[in-house]
Amino acid sequence: MAVEITAPDSRAVEARTAALVPLLGMLWGCNWVAVRICLTEIPPWTLRVSGFAIATVALFGFMRVRGERLHVPRAHWGPLVLVGLLSITAYNLFSAFAQLSATTTRSAVLSYTMPIWAVLLARIVLGEKLDRRRTIGLALGVAGLVSLGWPIIAAGQFSIGLLYALMSGLFWAAGSVLLKRFPIDASPLTITWWQLLLALPVTIVGMLVVEGIPEFQPLQTATIWAFFYHAILAQAVGTAVWFTILEGLPTGIASIGSLLVPAVGVLGATALLGERPTAGDLLGLTFIVAASAAVLVRLPGRARA
Repeated sequence: MAVEITAPDSRAVEARTAALVPLLGMLWGCNWVAVRICLTEIPPWTLRVSGFAIATVALFGFMRVRGERLHVPRAHWGPLVLVGLLSITAYNLFSAFAQLSATTTRSAVLSYTMPIWAVLLARIVLGEKLDRRRTIGLALGVAGLVSLGWPIIAAGQFSIGLLYALMSGLFWAAGSVLLKRFPIDASPLTITWWQLLLALPVTIVGMLVVEGIPEFQPLQTATIWAFFYHAILAQAVGTAVWFTILEGLPTGIASIGSLLVPAVGVLGATALLGERPTAGDLLGLTFIVAASAAVLVRLPGRARA
């Protein structure tokens, strides 16, 4: 008797992909604290160059062990380069400069205006509908950002660092939507590796122009650990997890789900850096976590045999 095998339920696939979102929240959320520690001793351009370089080498070794191919079709190189410049290079640089000019707490959260831009761009560029879950998630996300941002604006404390944070979110959103609009025929690991590698020439030029040839000096133990966390777990592993999520979920849901990252970043900055969030910060954080829950909580579904 023949046995019919059907494709997995799309809701089950989405559920498995959504399970990666809390992992991403931990990897990238703790990275905000790691980067803040690194910047006390390592200049921003040098940090990004060294981080990209080590992440590229580590990921290449992992891919060789797994037998992953590095091939990307020639027709897909344009989107690969552009997405890399937006989502990887521009985002990382602007977020680093943001932390030099503002607290980690507010930089982390304002960078995550990304879901707002992503949902709006996905609606315009990809035609993704604003269903009930996405609308609720977007509204909660906006409410959280207003709770965080309004006291700063009202007090006239809006700094260039916070502008950098907003710009980093916009660049990240544009790159994510562009990747959905022009899919790349390669695995998430391959896309991650190439984009980290392509970020190196840009950041090397910036480092040489702005900071010159780096002078290697002994670093504190905490800075060394923070740097390797940033390079391997956040850059190599976290970026691969993000592209896997983006491949398996609609842009709007993936983006709003990633709002768990600033929640972890705020808690980490409070616990490890001694930053004390205000009542507005905590209210904004509550709204933002609720926004993630609104788009992720109903994803799990039963797979059909």
